[in-house]
Amino acid sequence: MLNAQQLATMLSLQDKMNAKVNPDWLNAGYGYLRAAMVESVEAIEHHGWKWWKAQHKDLPQLQMELVDIWHFALSACIIDANGDVDASAKSIAAELASGQTVVVFDNQNYDATQQSLLDNLELMTGLCAAKRFSVPLFMHIVKQCDMSVDELYRQYVGKNVLNFFRQDNGYKEGTYVKQWSGREDNEHLVEVMNALDLSKPEFSDLVYQGLQARYQSK
Repeated sequence: MLNAQQLATMLSLQDKMNAKVNPDWLNAGYGYLRAAMVESVEAIEHHGWKWWKAQHKDLPQLQMELVDIWHFALSACIIDANGDVDASAKSIAAELASGQTVVVFDNQNYDATQQSLLDNLELMTGLCAAKRFSVPLFMHIVKQCDMSVDELYRQYVGKNVLNFFRQDNGYKEGTYVKQWSGREDNEHLVEVMNALDLSKPEFSDLVYQGLQARYQSK
């Protein structure tokens, strides 16, 4: 289960990233759950669902889609709490602590623990289309994709910090250099994160500092 420090860090990062895109993002009316719905459909594609052709489940891509969905879900949670990040963290923590894996949709009960990954992805898609999100369902899908909560946290923080870093170094203006020393920034990010202690509260700041040091010495 995600701990309080991890939730606080992710929600704070999401709030800051959204504010960087639009300072008035809370009132902009963006369809965050619509975006999560689209990403959920893409996850279904990476899982494979076509019975008339050979398909193979692509777990790495599935995990990446889950990280993207989590960005949008956290944004929706913050909006539901009227911008109160602390209240959002408490709400998510309460959902997780409840252990409730049954989702009611169209007056039917669906127990995530009794369903396949594909059926749960489809259920999450339907919920998002109906402007709803179930954190316990999402976390069970994370588990079904062989992803630990620590790995979800690591990938989420890494992608968020890299987005910040790109913006701070001219990504919008077109002056950002994506390749340093013959490698893309994504590769540098992995190396920086692998050398750090995930449990430190300042993990996200250390990731940013590590990227900055490498970028300046390119």
